[in-house]
Amino acid sequence: MLAGMKPALKNGRYFFCTTNDKAVLTALSDRSLATFREEEGTALVLAEDDATLHSFDLSMPMSWIVLEVFSALDGVGLTAGVATALADEGIPCNMVAAYYHDNVFVPEPMAARAVEILREVQRRASFPEQ
Repeated sequence: MLAGMKPALKNGRYFFCTTNDKAVLTALSDRSLATFREEEGTALVLAEDDATLHSFDLSMPMSWIVLEVFSALDGVGLTAGVATALADEGIPCNMVAAYYHDNVFVPEPMAARAVEILREVQRRASFPEQ
C-alpha cells in the first residue's frame, strides 16, 4: 500500500474539537469530516469555518493529507509506515482511517514537508533498490 499511495494535500485548515452539547452536535452532524464518540465527549474534525462558528479552540490548525490509495480495512503497514516516517522527521500526525482512504492530519506549518516525506516513502516503496 505504501508503494501505491499518492499523498494529496487538501485545501483548508482543520481542527480537532470536542463537545457534549447536543445542539452543536446536531448542527455539525453533516459538516464534520469525522466524528468519534469518546467517554469525555464527541470528537469532531471540522473545517475552520465550522470550528469558528461554534467557538471551538483554534490554536492547533491542521492540514489534511489524503493517502489516495484504496486501503483495506485489514491491511497491514500503511498507518505504521506513514506515522513512522513523519515521526522520524519530527512531524506529529493524527491518522484517521476511513472506508476507502487513510487520512493524515499534520500541523499546518508542517504540511508541505509532510507531503514531501510521504512522496519519498512512496518512491522508496515502489523502487526499493534506489
